[in-house]
Amino acid sequence: MPVQVWATWFPSQGTPQSFIQGFPIAGLQLSPKDHRPFTFRIGENAIDDGSCRGALLVHGHAISWNLRYRSTFRFTMSSKGWIGFTRTPHSEAVFSGSISLDGRTWEGDPIGFGVQGHNCGYRHRKFWNWAHAFFVQENGPPSTLEALVYEMPFGLIFRKAVLWHKGAAHVFRDLIDVNEDSEPFQWSFQASTKDGMRLRATIDGSRQSLHTLPYLKTNCSGSFQVANNSLASARLRIEARGEAVEILETENGAVLEKGGSQP
Repeated sequence: MPVQVWATWFPSQGTPQSFIQGFPIAGLQLSPKDHRPFTFRIGENAIDDGSCRGALLVHGHAISWNLRYRSTFRFTMSSKGWIGFTRTPHSEAVFSGSISLDGRTWEGDPIGFGVQGHNCGYRHRKFWNWAHAFFVQENGPPSTLEALVYEMPFGLIFRKAVLWHKGAAHVFRDLIDVNEDSEPFQWSFQASTKDGMRLRATIDGSRQSLHTLPYLKTNCSGSFQVANNSLASARLRIEARGEAVEILETENGAVLEKGGSQP
């Protein structure tokens, strides 16, 4: 079944579980390119500009959700023509609504926070590192960091991070990995902007919520394993000209994903 809907349960204490249900492509309803509003529908599952809903029955488990989300910051991380794009319509999303799993239901307004995004490409990249972190601020709006590295043709590598902080966007390119004695599933890098802001980031996904997922190849010829932790921790050190050094930290408000193997 080439159209898949995923749900993953990351308990605060315990092993994550993934539920993947496939559907025939004939049932897919997808809005045309550049059409507004965006819509995706398959069976009882749908995503649009400000909400998502779903209902899955997988191996005796019943999962459903009906969520709305809102945010103030959106951006395009990558848009490389025929290769594909990565867009984040809701970088510091606040979610409200309900989620049910095997008879248990959670409701709230808000019910949580995080990110909503879209990826598109003719195939999965040979390797990638992707991370998103949400930092709750006591005296102001939240800050977020999203970072992405992946392979491109002709030996090139895409590298970019976007920091949303104090109501302003800061774009970092040419991320440099920091090699240090770290856990196997961790990503540390440093970068700077053109105006001199310097960033050092560490996203640690090595705890028990680390999970592997079977990604279906886009030609449906098989699948491969991708590691993901959606309860990762993150720490940022931000240095801006004329300002004191800032440290942003979250214990479980980050996600880290790694696919393939970087040469």
